[in-house]
Amino acid sequence: MDKGTVGIVGSGTMGRGIAQVAAAAGYDVILNDISEDLVCRAVDRLHTDLSRLVDKGKMEDAAKGQLLSRIRTSTVLRDMAEADIIIEAIFEDLESKKQLFARLDEVCEEDVVLGSNSSSLSILDMAMATRRPENVVGIHFFNPVPLMKGVELVCTIMTSFKTLESARQFCVSLGKQTWVAKDAPGFLSTRLLIPYLLDAMRLLENGFATKEDIDACCVLSFNYPMGPLTLSDLIGLDVLLNIANSMYESFKDPRFVAPILLEKKVRALHLGRKTGKGFYDYS
Repeated sequence: MDKGTVGIVGSGTMGRGIAQVAAAAGYDVILNDISEDLVCRAVDRLHTDLSRLVDKGKMEDAAKGQLLSRIRTSTVLRDMAEADIIIEAIFEDLESKKQLFARLDEVCEEDVVLGSNSSSLSILDMAMATRRPENVVGIHFFNPVPLMKGVELVCTIMTSFKTLESARQFCVSLGKQTWVAKDAPGFLSTRLLIPYLLDAMRLLENGFATKEDIDACCVLSFNYPMGPLTLSDLIGLDVLLNIANSMYESFKDPRFVAPILLEKKVRALHLGRKTGKGFYDYS
């Protein structure tokens, strides 16, 4: 199952999930972050997640071992020179991403595909930080990566057909289905999702309904797997606030104005599942 090497920069929830599905599909994976502590924690968490699958009978113990053996950690960006495709999965800050792409441009092979997992930021701005903008494409996975079937490919005016097709084939090899969106703020998925989530928060903020009833309405009426407030907690309220602010800055559309309730939750560090408390209490 030797399919080449995938480099992933950023070992948080998304980076770890992408590493899991790539290794499961037979790729060698280099999981990179800025410190040994971060990458070790990511591998420990992945080990725990896979062990749960083994305990539930959804994975063989030998398959777990093979998967983990394909993932090696790195804190040196030069290691990305070994990768055939690289996916950036750091936090949603455009300047940080541009700086990362400029550094990747210095160390990577000429024909490598440079992908960003950003959910809303300009892929073209990242591409223009390199000397090969035709090699840069958005490869937007969804959380949780091992369970979600779709990947959004974001094509800039500079992205070559070869790069886009390579990204598509890579995603298909992971068992994912893809669609292509234009490089505009929020792309397609986030442009549809954010107003829905913010409207649910406004209903709660205005006392129109309880959080439980808002979520139950969407699950039972629309057959969604979870309600908007539960989904917000899963995504991370800090992530949603950053995206909403960025999209409002781009469009000046009141649909993207962050509710005061969301701002207060983030200020109180009630960020959702990852901190144990958001709209719901997970402690």
